[in-house]
Amino acid sequence: MATQSDWTPRSWRDYPVTQSPHWPDLDHLHAVEAELAKKPPLVFAGEARRLQTQLAQASAGKAFLLQAGDCAESFHEASADAIRDKLKVILQMAVALTYAAGVPVIKVGRIAGQFAKPRSDDFEERQGIRLEAFRGHLVNSEEFSAEARRPDPDRLLAAYHQSVSTLNLLRAFTTGGFAALSRVHAWNQEFVANSLEGKRYEVIADEIERALAFMRACGIDLHDDQSLQGVDFFTSHEALILPYEQALTRQDSLTGDWYDCSAHLLWIGDRTRQLDGAHVAFLRGVANPLGLKVGPSMNVDELKALVEVLNPANTPGRLTLISRMGTERIAEKLPSLVQALRDEGRTELWTCDPMHGNTFKAVGGQKTRDFEDILSETAQFFAVHQELNTWPGGLHVELTGDDVTECLGGGSAWNEDDLDLNYTSICDPRLNATQSLDMAFHVAEFLRDFRRD
Repeated sequence: MATQSDWTPRSWRDYPVTQSPHWPDLDHLHAVEAELAKKPPLVFAGEARRLQTQLAQASAGKAFLLQAGDCAESFHEASADAIRDKLKVILQMAVALTYAAGVPVIKVGRIAGQFAKPRSDDFEERQGIRLEAFRGHLVNSEEFSAEARRPDPDRLLAAYHQSVSTLNLLRAFTTGGFAALSRVHAWNQEFVANSLEGKRYEVIADEIERALAFMRACGIDLHDDQSLQGVDFFTSHEALILPYEQALTRQDSLTGDWYDCSAHLLWIGDRTRQLDGAHVAFLRGVANPLGLKVGPSMNVDELKALVEVLNPANTPGRLTLISRMGTERIAEKLPSLVQALRDEGRTELWTCDPMHGNTFKAVGGQKTRDFEDILSETAQFFAVHQELNTWPGGLHVELTGDDVTECLGGGSAWNEDDLDLNYTSICDPRLNATQSLDMAFHVAEFLRDFRRD
């Protein structure tokens, strides 16, 4: 693998690429890449550095990372209401976690770029017809037809433009008063408010409002404190389609470092983490904070090698390790990995993705997840870190602000007979707002107990 000094945004092209679409017209793809390379960046290097500073605090046990959003964003669900409602859920979860656990919560969305998904098979077959697998709207469409499944480079441009619109809304919401702590009640959505979780949230909101009233009575100017009037909100996605990522990579004029300006944080998935592969070769050279999915097939030697390549200087905040083992495997697989890095004095931040290892097919054929499995894996993640005296630094979940029926149990108490009521995901099942808030309260309790012990 090329040395850091030899790295360029094109270096990945010298390595084998997994999870790559079979682009039928390479000239078309190259023309789109050239057009994207001329576009303004979606995010800025200074924002990515600010996120890394906050993640360094989390790696030191002084903050907690909440990374949440869609499994795969859809070109059909880009309304202001949908984006606002997703942000509401994340803000609610962050308030519950901060209030109960007493640590700052770093808010990172799976949004404004999470348009591609890895596939276990390059093709899908139905009734004897074999077509390209659906790889997310960045590549093709979910309809089962030859035209819909044909990878289309113009979708890279469409994803860029939707990301621009999404980021504009997010910046307006998070800095324009919507995310002010004084609006804490306004984040509780109507269909959540009458649930047990919604009522628990309202209790917290009431207590926060009383605290703010007390501060005002003491003569404190709350409008002068920017931390009460808005929030830092960062974006992330899996860096899967490398022509898109390369085209949006820019050299920072202040530092000379290269940044992938498609998102603040990019992660490498469990299917693309090959040491000699193109995804590792590309992301090792960008200065963004990075994530690495750590699945049950990861062994200690491979993990050590990957963190050395992706974070050679052992820089706090540079690399987040996202455990996604499954509830049946985490107790067996995770401890040796955490212990190995702890014993070497590594600074990587460990977070828990309790979603991807717990997916199964319901009787009716829909992919789903059981809330109890999600909660069980999260509880075991905390127990491992409790045992090893390391910091359980974050939660990574797939969710939506809509009242969907995609995951079983939790605050919504859905069962398999309910899945067809409102199953709208184009890929994997997501927690709805009620289930997400339920999850936040449980994790807040785990955090509170961890800090007490």
